[in-house]
Amino acid sequence: MAKKTGKAGKVIGVIGGSGLYDMEGLKEVKTVKVKTPFGDPSDEFITGRFGDAELIFLPRHGKGHRLLPSEINYRANIYGMKKLGVEWLISVSAVGSMKEDIPPGHIVIVDQFFDRTDKRAGTFFGDGVAGHVEFADPVCADLAGVLFEEAKSAGAAVRRGGTYMCIEGPQFSTRAESNIYRKWGVDVIGMTNIPEAKLAREAELCYATIALSTDYDCWHQTEESVTVEMILETLKKNVSTAREIIRRAVPMIRRPRGCRCATALKYAIITDRKMISKKTKKDLGLLIGKYL
Repeated sequence: MAKKTGKAGKVIGVIGGSGLYDMEGLKEVKTVKVKTPFGDPSDEFITGRFGDAELIFLPRHGKGHRLLPSEINYRANIYGMKKLGVEWLISVSAVGSMKEDIPPGHIVIVDQFFDRTDKRAGTFFGDGVAGHVEFADPVCADLAGVLFEEAKSAGAAVRRGGTYMCIEGPQFSTRAESNIYRKWGVDVIGMTNIPEAKLAREAELCYATIALSTDYDCWHQTEESVTVEMILETLKKNVSTAREIIRRAVPMIRRPRGCRCATALKYAIITDRKMISKKTKKDLGLLIGKYL
């Protein structure tokens, strides 16, 4: 069963880099180790109270940034968030810009994804149960709207909407790839939001991304080719902005949820319930139990 939420009943998850859990005003901070049927999450979860909400933080790559994008156990991360009672999940992600008008330091609240990964487990389903969720609009419009408005109020250079191209990595794109992706019309490029967004939808979480532009990828002929040093320097500046956006957004997130994210699995399970094994029912009970 999911964790019972606190007095306010509002639990918000944040997945991103280290450092976000030290927001000013966070109280009763502790770490929680979560077991899942899919193995270990990236690290221990950091929990704390912030105003009328509980915040659950997870460093996506583990403490010290140990995991490559393809090594992240996305299923365990999302399952762990669900188990801890999270209903809203905010992704904070460094991205490369594919557009001239999204310079380094700017923020995009993306609304679409283009998946170019091929080595990752992208669903909770399988092992005798087939499920198909709607994913035409992969981001929760309600949560994205809150993040956009609070980014503006924080004075951030932000735009609402854009397509996030997710590549396998860990290498950055070649110039040829980068230019082809630009012709496809994508706005930013990264390595981690897929299958994170897909699994969040299957877990019936409201999911949205604060995409932090750190560079122009390698398509921009008048800029230096992207280096890790460049990315880290810009990201360091952006983290404080992301923290401020989250601080402002938390009190604006309201229950009950009125979006379709909360009932994404209502008609998704195709398998005859009698054919689903006891083990699968147990493993997925947290996600699909109410529909069985």
